[in-house]
Amino acid sequence: MKVTVVGAGYVGLTAAACLCHSGHEVSCIEKDQIKLAGLRSGRLPFFEEGLPELVHAGLAKGALRFGASLKEGLDAEVLMVAVGTPARPDGRIDLTQIYAVLADLVEQARSPLLIAMKSTVPPGFGLSVEQRFLQKAAVPLGYVANPEFLREGTAVRDWFQPDRIIIGGSDEEVIAKMARLYADLKAPLLTMDIGSAEMVKYAANAFLATKISFINEIANLCELVGADILPVARAVGLDRRIGGQFLAAGLGYGGSCFPKDTSALDFVSACNGYAFNLLKAVIEVNNRQRLLVLRKLKKALGRLTGITVGVLGLAFKPGTDDVRESPALDVINLLLDEGACVRAYDPLALPKAGDFLPASVFLAGGALDAAAGCHALLVVTEWPEFIDLDWMRVKQLMCPPYLVLDGRNCLPAEELKKNGFLYLGIGRARYA
Repeated sequence: MKVTVVGAGYVGLTAAACLCHSGHEVSCIEKDQIKLAGLRSGRLPFFEEGLPELVHAGLAKGALRFGASLKEGLDAEVLMVAVGTPARPDGRIDLTQIYAVLADLVEQARSPLLIAMKSTVPPGFGLSVEQRFLQKAAVPLGYVANPEFLREGTAVRDWFQPDRIIIGGSDEEVIAKMARLYADLKAPLLTMDIGSAEMVKYAANAFLATKISFINEIANLCELVGADILPVARAVGLDRRIGGQFLAAGLGYGGSCFPKDTSALDFVSACNGYAFNLLKAVIEVNNRQRLLVLRKLKKALGRLTGITVGVLGLAFKPGTDDVRESPALDVINLLLDEGACVRAYDPLALPKAGDFLPASVFLAGGALDAAAGCHALLVVTEWPEFIDLDWMRVKQLMCPPYLVLDGRNCLPAEELKKNGFLYLGIGRARYA
């Protein structure tokens, strides 16, 4: 099939490259001229494992091409919208980019086309598309909600091995066309109305965010009663009704999805006269976890003014260079407000993090460089290289009291204690 993907961000570029790999002829539209020039020469604007190889292969065989304007992709059977929907300060989703795409499409389309909405939109959005846009078109334009469930760092694998494929629409012919688009993927294909398909994305992310905040609450309670969250979480996760994923206590969730989607669902609830109190608590707990680090450091060190803290990890999770809503950025700013000096390092995210951090933050060239001269070391992102550090060498570079605050409970705690470190975890009272 001929497919056009509008937007070359994490979702759009992954969709374009993976659809091309599945045998479709794909055009990817990106209006950012700098990003577009890089893509045409095979340079990706972000890191995603396995994606460069797919892009290069698609370009080499001529089945993947990049364009600057929508009119370059109007000969497709399916047009997939994958532009950004950033959060506004009040929690609403900014739909400006989607509105622009739909308006241009209605004006320029000269042959029938199926629109598949891949961007995350609030429940109820699709119901207004027909009246607001599609009925004004000169040709028939179909519409389906087709939410994505790609995780940064494993997006390619998630595309080819999905848990489910969701198609929201009522036209059987349109749904059949979308089924052909994903014919090579072995996963349940669930069809439903548009509004329900839109809700699936928000409900899934809100539930996962709830698991994270819940285990963080249990971890905080563990510290108060002298329990250890690691065996607690493992035992709870072995319950088949619960499952072990997203039960890792730490500094909370970040990234481009969970913070935005939980706030947006809370806003949608309020607009419809419903107080989603559980979700409000999830958001509150997640925000509070950042402050927990500050309290732990101040309690252990007595003060933060004049203290040097090394921060290991700036990406919101390992396997990506994305720093959007990263706990590290919040923690660093809190430390600076308290008068601490900060040295920071991340294997992938330094270039992007530098755009969001004050100039006073020293961006180190490696983990050992970040640890040099520090009174305390804070692990925010569980990169494997941090877990496997030469901790004796780290101690030689640090200053007393050799505090290590393991914000992800990923380090060898017993080894650090034996080597003379003051080790603090999250929900691990026996090490405090």
